[in-house]
Amino acid sequence: MVEKKKQNPVGILGKIYVGVLIFIFGLIVIHAPLTVAFGTLWPKYDLLIKSWKEILMLLIGPLAIYLMYKSGKIKKIIRDPIIILIAAFALLHILLLFVFHDGISETLAGLAIDLRFVLYFALVYIALCLYPQYRRLFIKVGIAGALVVLIFAFLQVFILPYNILKYIGYNKHTIVPYLLVDRNRAFVRINSTLRGPNPVGAYASMVLTMLLAAVTKKKVKKEKWPIAIAVILLVGALVALWASYSRSAQIGVIVSIAIVLVAVYYKRLSKKVWITIAVILLLLAGGLGLFAAHDSSFISNVVLHTNPAAVKIPGSNEGHINSIENAFNLFLHNPLGGGVGTTGSASLMGSHMVIIEDQYLFVAHEAGWLGLVLFLSISVLILVRLWKLRSDWFALGVFASGIGLMVIGIFLPVWTDDTVSIIWWGLAAIALFPNNKDYN
Repeated sequence: MVEKKKQNPVGILGKIYVGVLIFIFGLIVIHAPLTVAFGTLWPKYDLLIKSWKEILMLLIGPLAIYLMYKSGKIKKIIRDPIIILIAAFALLHILLLFVFHDGISETLAGLAIDLRFVLYFALVYIALCLYPQYRRLFIKVGIAGALVVLIFAFLQVFILPYNILKYIGYNKHTIVPYLLVDRNRAFVRINSTLRGPNPVGAYASMVLTMLLAAVTKKKVKKEKWPIAIAVILLVGALVALWASYSRSAQIGVIVSIAIVLVAVYYKRLSKKVWITIAVILLLLAGGLGLFAAHDSSFISNVVLHTNPAAVKIPGSNEGHINSIENAFNLFLHNPLGGGVGTTGSASLMGSHMVIIEDQYLFVAHEAGWLGLVLFLSISVLILVRLWKLRSDWFALGVFASGIGLMVIGIFLPVWTDDTVSIIWWGLAAIALFPNNKDYN
């Protein structure tokens, strides 16, 4: 009861502020089909519709400052090293606008892609600094969102037509309703409610990691509904991960799961047990390798992403390698980067398209070497704080999934997807406030 008395009273403005953040957190998992559908109905307002979350965040930004000032916590919050680094990262982007003179459309799109997830982190961080009692509601909304994404993924794989999304406006000009592994129709890659198969795989890896952390920390209640929800999430995430055919996500989730298991059981198990586990895993890997070796179609399409029936068509491997090579050359020769909005989907609005399939080289091209240093500093500082809180299942799950997503970032610009980035960075802000009796 003493802790509750110390909590700031939530007035009308506070409820509006937190309500907007929770609204973004809940709607972001289905915003892709919604924005495509509404954008198809009102094509003149397509960009405005896609920018709904960024607009909302900008609108409540001044409200966050006012609420911090009113609570008396503004000095403490703005002196936090994470907030300082985020402010520096944003300021650098603004300063670079005066160095590079690109088109307004691509610049605004670049600012949105580069900064929206760190801005959302900061806004949620401020919200929970002021009103920690809302932590539980954020988590409930996150679980509800995961159920929507993964149930739809399951239906898309086993029941619905694989091209079902075309009926609400998905096409080559908006979002393609599905992808194929190197144009092979035997291997359809699903979108679920996200923007593509790779984001689906990354999202599923987050869910699997969080679920494992909850189970190993014995936080799943032995009651009908909690167990049912856990089973649905597990099955849905496994199906989504597999049907995404995202190799980077599969690598990332292996890393994340290993971190959770080591963090939870390292001191509980003897060396003999760990050696036994390692031997079993090696035998399983060898067995799977032998099985796969007898299925050349599996190896060529799922593992290598090369379609032997279409050798003359360039595959995804060549595209990845060429993209990273070009991006690394740009990185070496451009300390200031290429300018905000000159990379990825934002560059499509300009005269020169640059595709970089590596998160870190992506940041370096947008904000230069200093931008990359700031971004890595923000990420590492958050992960260090999460690791210190690893006794809390939620913080451990977010930490491990964050490492997995950073591994995915080596192969793909994982944070450019708005759903994956806003969800994880929102979870990270939530996880830094574990002092809630409901989740300890």
